[in-house]
Amino acid sequence: MTNSNFFIVGKHPVTEALKNPNRKVLRVFLTEESKKKINRENQNINLLKDVKVFFKTKKELDKYCRNEQIPHQGYVAEIEQLINGSLKEFITLNEKITLACLQNVTDPRNIGSIIRSAASFKIDGLIVQERIYPETSKTMYKASSGAIEHLNIFKVSNINSTLKYLREKNFWVYGFDNKSKKDFSEIDWSGNSILLFGSEGFGFNQKTEKYVDFFVKIKINNKIESLNISNSAAIVFHHLSYVKKKRA
Repeated sequence: MTNSNFFIVGKHPVTEALKNPNRKVLRVFLTEESKKKINRENQNINLLKDVKVFFKTKKELDKYCRNEQIPHQGYVAEIEQLINGSLKEFITLNEKITLACLQNVTDPRNIGSIIRSAASFKIDGLIVQERIYPETSKTMYKASSGAIEHLNIFKVSNINSTLKYLREKNFWVYGFDNKSKKDFSEIDWSGNSILLFGSEGFGFNQKTEKYVDFFVKIKINNKIESLNISNSAAIVFHHLSYVKKKRA
């Protein structure tokens, strides 16, 4: 295994990687039962046609999950990293864009869940900090349930300079902060939008605040301090999906 190759585990992460024409799958390790499931559930396409397949027992596959303690379900694959397109190129070729952006968010379960929600509700892409993005985390892939294969992920070196650039390209930046007085559902959401989420513990960097056009929040029961970041993101993504459908 090279530095650009890594293992993922779980039925949906492995199956969706096999379906993605842009993803290079080097090897797949399956139990006899999981191979039968792949063939039974994908009868119109042979997902294993051009892949090296090795059959293992569940116990033999357990070693791939030992460090992160997640269930493999009889599916393990060695894959190469995706080569994602340029953010600058993407915004040039598309219009009415909505991008989510994560600052200081490091928990792979949260990031995977956010990816899953973003893909589910057709957010156009996710901006992450390259330095802390857990790109090869089995936990993140498992939490995304294969959705990572269906979302543009833009890795950037600096969030602040990226937000500055996007504002110059007619994007509005909305920072989600539970101290804000304005509920996010009151926003029109008609232009190009950046949905900025900070970490649950520390929020945004102080220097980042000057690149935020509007601070908004999700109004919840005032007896509850806050929502988990992945739950917050899912609520926002669903609302924006609903707004876009009404306008279509």
